Amino acid sequence: MEDSAGTQASGPRQASKPDLVKIARPALIAGSAVAVVCIALLVIIFFLDTFNATVYSVGGNDIQDATDEARDIRGLYSGARVGGIILLVLSLLAALGGAVVLYLRRGTVDEGDDGDEDVDLEDLTGR
Repeated sequence: MEDSAGTQASGPRQASKPDLVKIARPALIAGSAVAVVCIALLVIIFFLDTFNATVYSVGGNDIQDATDEARDIRGLYSGARVGGIILLVLSLLAALGGAVVLYLRRGTVDEGDDGDEDVDLEDLTGR
């Protein structure tokens, strides 16, 4: 009876490890993809801000003036910029968390048997 109790206690611990890895791999992939998109968004916003400031300055105005029009141009993309930075930080944290979990669990998780067997060149050529 002691053997069956020991087997039952170790079962749930082993089952939680693959579940964590199954979550970590998509978190790493999705976090990395979203981070790349956020960086591209922030670069586009930077160029749009620069373009708007240049066009506004052509008429002899300064973008740093205290006028309402200059203030509106400076704040035009502020919401998208803040949202992009927040999403970038969150996606980098998700990617970093997934990478850490995968690094710490490397070599300890059995990927499972899909019923596939290894096939080498001799099996394919029939020799």
